[in-house]
Amino acid sequence: MSATPQPTPESNILGNFASVVGLLGAALFFTGWIYRWSYFYFFQIQVTTLDLPVESFFMVPLQVFLADGPTIFRSAIAILLTAFAIYQSLWLVNSINHKFATTINRRTRRWRFYARTRRLWLLLRFLKSWQRFNINKYNSIKLLRSLVDELIIVSWVLLVLFSSASHQGIADARRDAGENSTLPAVALIAKQDNIALGRKPDDETLRSVGKGFKAIGDIGLFADLSQQDFNHINNSKEPIVWRLLLDRGNWIYLFPALTKAQQKDPNARPLVVAVQQSQSGDQLLIVSPAPSKLSK
Repeated sequence: MSATPQPTPESNILGNFASVVGLLGAALFFTGWIYRWSYFYFFQIQVTTLDLPVESFFMVPLQVFLADGPTIFRSAIAILLTAFAIYQSLWLVNSINHKFATTINRRTRRWRFYARTRRLWLLLRFLKSWQRFNINKYNSIKLLRSLVDELIIVSWVLLVLFSSASHQGIADARRDAGENSTLPAVALIAKQDNIALGRKPDDETLRSVGKGFKAIGDIGLFADLSQQDFNHINNSKEPIVWRLLLDRGNWIYLFPALTKAQQKDPNARPLVVAVQQSQSGDQLLIVSPAPSKLSK
């Protein structure tokens, strides 16, 4: 019978590298998912309802950790604090384990002395055998202790990743909802029968009031939007700029950016309007990195 070949150093290196890559991929995906979840949650949209490509979640962590200089500095601080927290947690667990073992040994010696003085030979033999028993020589116990250590490490890493990703996602969403948004400014032009909101381009005072439509739910939301000025024509000092949040799954998600007064309220959030894309070519979506000069 041939002996089992021993793993070579090269195979160990490749195995460790594969493990690191797997763990790194899981961490990147987790970070990207939490970032997307918190970002779209700010706009009251569930990320699970969006048809986002899986590979995009692996690129989002670059925004979380390497967006700019302050972000890189905060990421470095977070790494140092995480390493310190892991070290302290492992030290605390080891200290508790050592103290517990010391207490048990001390009590066992007392019981042995009591059994010897009382000539309880059966109890004394049991205590001697129990004290000589070395629990650390069993692989299952070693595996359990290793599992506890790994659980502590993974818990701290996930906690820091969750905190960093959710904080950055909300911060970016609040930025994109205001005047310093990185999202493109848009203009949506469609046939009057295909959109319930908006203004006729050739009539500066007439708004579409949604005739021929029926509503389900809070009709007040539609009434509030219908009474608003969706353009800059009547309010050139503080124009309303519409931003493109997402274009996915035949749906266009638009929202009016928050004004300077609204941005002062930490709880202010914009309303998001979802418009279904037209398949007949009678709809026009204009995307621009900045608003037009007329809206300034």
